[in-house]
Amino acid sequence: MVSIKEIKQSFIIALWFMVLTFPIMVIKVNTIKNIVIFRWENLFWTGGICFFASLIWNYFLQRKEEKQKSDTSDYVPTVHRLLQNPRFRLPFLAGIAVFFIIYPFVLPMYHTSIMISALVYVMLGLGLNIVVGLAGLLDLGYVAFYAVGAYTYALLNLHFGISFWVSLPIAAVMGFFFGTLLGYPVLRLRGDYLAIVTLGFGEIIRIILENWDDFSNGPRGISDIPAPSFFGHIFGQHDSVIYIYFIVIVLVLLTIFFVNRLENSRIGRAWIALRDDEIACQAMGIDKVKTKLTAFALGATWASLAGVVFAAKTSYINPMSFTIWESITILCVVVIGGMGSAIGVIAGALVLILLPEYLRAVAEYRMLVFGALQVIVMVFKPEGLIKSVRKKYEFKKIKE
Repeated sequence: MVSIKEIKQSFIIALWFMVLTFPIMVIKVNTIKNIVIFRWENLFWTGGICFFASLIWNYFLQRKEEKQKSDTSDYVPTVHRLLQNPRFRLPFLAGIAVFFIIYPFVLPMYHTSIMISALVYVMLGLGLNIVVGLAGLLDLGYVAFYAVGAYTYALLNLHFGISFWVSLPIAAVMGFFFGTLLGYPVLRLRGDYLAIVTLGFGEIIRIILENWDDFSNGPRGISDIPAPSFFGHIFGQHDSVIYIYFIVIVLVLLTIFFVNRLENSRIGRAWIALRDDEIACQAMGIDKVKTKLTAFALGATWASLAGVVFAAKTSYINPMSFTIWESITILCVVVIGGMGSAIGVIAGALVLILLPEYLRAVAEYRMLVFGALQVIVMVFKPEGLIKSVRKKYEFKKIKE
């Protein structure tokens, strides 16, 4: 039930919004005829929409508060319940498998190319989820490892003719090395200080690539990067896109498998302990140095693998492909999807990367709609689209 107080509040908000948007929504200057046109109907439409939007917003906020009071901390998202139930797990996974298998054969190449980009961000998100979601280390320079993988393949192919398949493990090793290199200076840092240092590391890598012409071709970048071959067979453009699509599917499945195994391993539990309480984690005898370095190194490994796929897909890279905005996008994938939740990160990547493309129908308003949707998700589901579920271990006494 809407109260009088909420109606008054919505009315005041609508009034202020009408005042703020008056120059944009009402006044139109015709420079050809030198006249000013006042579009008063736009002002009333703006006020009415804002008024009802404010009422709806307050209504859903109340519903959220009531739900939080009634809900218990043991709430399990629907997706997790489906995967935990043996009756629904197999049909659910089979349906997803069929969807992704037939996807490139049913839809045009443009849609397949977009899906490849989304799946690359799934890899990036799962890698960053190790650092941010599990270990609780805020990394704003994650795009640097993405660049390391892409330039590793591009440079090895340019100078030595090394193929995609040989470059993949080399890029993984390079990512692991650079992840360890970043981990050492930040062992004593946390929170905002850690974010600033990692942000600086990401910018250092980009600036080096942009200014070291003899090494990376500078701002010109590297072109004609070959797509992966199949035992020496080179595919045409359309078949090559489908081939890369299935390569990314396999890499995503491997990423999910390894990240899941890591999360349930001893080092995974150490990451979660480090995230929850660093002092208590150290007091329990967990090696904080080894735990942080492992998180940075393994997260960087998956970013480098994704960088190799990105270079092979686009066939051209330059330093401007790896700006701070890429790091922010990957971090949004993790936060909006659900920190610490592999399923949430996958959902977040698919939504954040596919949604802007499919909103092209609304032209210049698509990023406005996209931003508004992100705000709505963060307000009403701050734990992410699919939150992480803490695992419980029960020990039952054996009856003699």
